[in-house]
Amino acid sequence: MSAPDVAALERKLLAGDRAALARAITLVESKREDRRAAARTLLDSVLPRTGGAVRIGVTGVPGVGKSTLIDQLGSMLTARGHRLAVLAVDPSSTRTGGSILGDKTRMARLAVDPNAFIRPSPSSGTLGGVAAKTRETMLLCEAAGFDVLLVETVGVGQSETAVSDLTDFFLVLMLPGAGDELQGIKKGVLELADMIAVNKAEGDNAARARAAASEYRTALSILAPASSLWTPPVITVSGLTGAGLDDLWAKVLDHRARHEAKGLLAERRRAQDVKWMWAMIEERLRARLTRDAQTRALLARLEAGVAAGETSPTAAAEEVATTLGL
Repeated sequence: MSAPDVAALERKLLAGDRAALARAITLVESKREDRRAAARTLLDSVLPRTGGAVRIGVTGVPGVGKSTLIDQLGSMLTARGHRLAVLAVDPSSTRTGGSILGDKTRMARLAVDPNAFIRPSPSSGTLGGVAAKTRETMLLCEAAGFDVLLVETVGVGQSETAVSDLTDFFLVLMLPGAGDELQGIKKGVLELADMIAVNKAEGDNAARARAAASEYRTALSILAPASSLWTPPVITVSGLTGAGLDDLWAKVLDHRARHEAKGLLAERRRAQDVKWMWAMIEERLRARLTRDAQTRALLARLEAGVAAGETSPTAAAEEVATTLGL
């Protein structure tokens, strides 16, 4: 994409053109070197128009109802005048590398809402299931005028940590009936959570959801809060009926106001930017390893040697480092 094309794309993006936003995201996701350069130019140009959105990470085990809750919450927010972008990080298809969960079909109302934008992103094998370009996509959405960003993760592996490093507020969804599930919950998830919401608290599940919430409160009380400003609340919600979503949103805004007042929101984002820098450095190093034909051949030979027990992992890594001049 040429420089004049980038300038035209920037104008449309800043005017809130949804088609331009989709094209801009496709540009930053490209692996072509010429498009990487164009993407850097675009991001640098729009950077002053970013940073104003409420950034929320949403995680939970498959089946907890993330998409249903986001559809309900998002519709509530757009009805109040907000513009909402949902970045749904999918597992990648191992054959095609594409998104396989079909998020738009699971968020029926937001998919046709003119004030909402849904972007399924294949994780492309990146650590934690977070798309390699999710950060850049968030900035583009903010530049296009979206003031609430929801980053939905698949809730497996290390994705919780990765999404927490992208957002201001980390929401963990749980199912009713803590019991055995509470025994297997990862301590790290509780430590990351800014709030726990027990979903599907409707009908016969309502009492079970309240009991589960009580057990999660007890579990959280054992842990020291990450900040003296905020003790993570535990609430019950229903993505199906919308019950509890007013309370959920009020707590998100309360968290933001407290941390903004003390300068902690800006501090958190600066720390995230440093992590972003290192992630980009690592990405470029990995790209260098696979771009050169001779290096690829070396890696293939070393992998085979390690797998066969003929070469130690340490010796293989040292040979790669020496080849790269490290």
